[in-house]
Amino acid sequence: MARIIPKRVLEDIRFRNDISEVIGSYFELKKAGSNFKALCPFHKEKTPSFHVNTQRQIYHCFGCGAGGDVFGFIMQYEGVPFVTAAKMLARRAGITLEVEEDDTGSSDKEALYDLHSKVAELYHKALLERESAAPARKHLEDRGITPETVEAFRIGYAPNRWDAVLTWARREKHKLEHVELAGLIMKKAGNGGDFYDRFRNRIMFPITDEQSRVIGFSGRTLDPDPKAAKYVNSPETPLFRKSRVLYALDKARRNIVESRQAIICEGQIDVIRCHQAGIDTAVAAQGTAFTDEHVQVLRRYADSVCVVFDQDKAGRDAAVKAATAFMAAGLAVTVGTLPKGEDPDSFIHRNGPDAFRAVIDKAGSAVAFQIESLSEIQDISSEIGAMRAAKAVLATISRSPNAVQRAKLVQEASERLRLPASALQDDLRHTLRNIRSRPAPGESRPSADDASERPPARAELELCEHLAHIADNAQLADLIPGYLPLDMIHHPRCRTFATAAIASFRKGNTIQEELDEQGDPSPELQRFAAQVQMSPNKIRGTESSHEAAVQDLILYIWRRKLKHDRSQLERKLEAGPNTDVEHQLRQITIDIKSLGNWETGSAVIEIHLAEED
Repeated sequence: MARIIPKRVLEDIRFRNDISEVIGSYFELKKAGSNFKALCPFHKEKTPSFHVNTQRQIYHCFGCGAGGDVFGFIMQYEGVPFVTAAKMLARRAGITLEVEEDDTGSSDKEALYDLHSKVAELYHKALLERESAAPARKHLEDRGITPETVEAFRIGYAPNRWDAVLTWARREKHKLEHVELAGLIMKKAGNGGDFYDRFRNRIMFPITDEQSRVIGFSGRTLDPDPKAAKYVNSPETPLFRKSRVLYALDKARRNIVESRQAIICEGQIDVIRCHQAGIDTAVAAQGTAFTDEHVQVLRRYADSVCVVFDQDKAGRDAAVKAATAFMAAGLAVTVGTLPKGEDPDSFIHRNGPDAFRAVIDKAGSAVAFQIESLSEIQDISSEIGAMRAAKAVLATISRSPNAVQRAKLVQEASERLRLPASALQDDLRHTLRNIRSRPAPGESRPSADDASERPPARAELELCEHLAHIADNAQLADLIPGYLPLDMIHHPRCRTFATAAIASFRKGNTIQEELDEQGDPSPELQRFAAQVQMSPNKIRGTESSHEAAVQDLILYIWRRKLKHDRSQLERKLEAGPNTDVEHQLRQITIDIKSLGNWETGSAVIEIHLAEED
């Protein structure tokens, strides 16, 4: 049974924890009119861009985008989940926290967290105390891993037995189905098969989440047999999804926030070596290539990354792919180059941390690294070699959403490939056109998960910014539902915010309370809602009004829809003449022109809405 905090208790907790007082207990806030401001605790800055709005009870940083309500601040600053944040605020306000139950299966997760923590301690104790762990201790000592590092990372040892964890679990009366679900034991083949340990005779590296809770393991073999897998990781479980877990992020997160840069390594031993050397912003993917989920997790803390992978071909190819993924998310990316045959672990062990820092400082762009790698396998001075290299490099550059970054990388590619920048720009424009034409505009809408990671359209963002003032503009509560179906707002966060804003006016709640009605809002939604509500009032004086501005935005969004409908009709005509389609095409073209002003446009919208009904 999952633990649920009743809504009335959450409202009481929020009411008794003024956000300026809570945040002010962590660091100094300075008065700024009716609100407060400070240097942001989530990124480095010299001029305060962190603002606290006491009327709306939200915070927002105009520098890094952090934002949310008082629960969101505690979650982000303390690195804790929602329930823990609520407990901390309840304790601060002297509230006895009531907990209810529901059937969501979260109790299984709590049991798994507890199980992983105890098994991590079991493995760690085995490494320190068991005689059979002597080879594991010697291996770590030979690698230069200190006892302090072993303790900090809770490194352990899985005994060379088939039933070490199994026996322990039975003795401690843990449900074997939970132990199996955690991926710690496996069932033998055949009906009624018994269980056996997944990890045997391995050095064990606990994998933790952002709250430092153990969620899985990675085991390095001590078996000299070359056929034995060097590393075995936990399988996917309710806690462990390798596509979004970054090794040591819990230890590196605060340091990354302060420096705004993360160092990306390939394996956990590289990361451990970096942290032991005082290079405490290093993280790594966990047994998989870097995914979009990894990137989205990391971009919450960093705006630049330096990728330093092994220098074999596989490592160099993986470095380019990882760099491209980060570039696509709008981060500044560099790639460090180590001598042949080296990785961060071996390089720091032989040369020391200062030499590795020099590699980071001298790291070049992803394009420079990619061209260097390509030059090792083909002659890029030849015509065909230059064409192949240019095509590969432009495919990388095209992933960047930032025009300035693209221009800078094109210039660098021009110099290194000895090709005219204008020629590369022409090919890049062609590449970008091809990307944007697949699929055709409006042909299909991205899934909610994909769409939520893209920035919202300017019109939809502005619509939300006007709706943030809905309490002072009652006409907006009727204007939007009356003329703009909310499914025409494509971006999920914009659509959610608009829905909450309209409902807040009708129910007399705050927008934040309405967002809470939909369940605990995600950190991304919290940040977005704070950003929108803290945006400057776009309407000043008597020259315009929120109503007129929203009318213009409604007309724009309708024009967008009808233009998409028109393109669909034009495709139908490509198959051959069709009188009905031609008539619809003429009418929709007239309607688009009529959407130029509210007087005629509102009438057209009413007709389309009536037809849809």
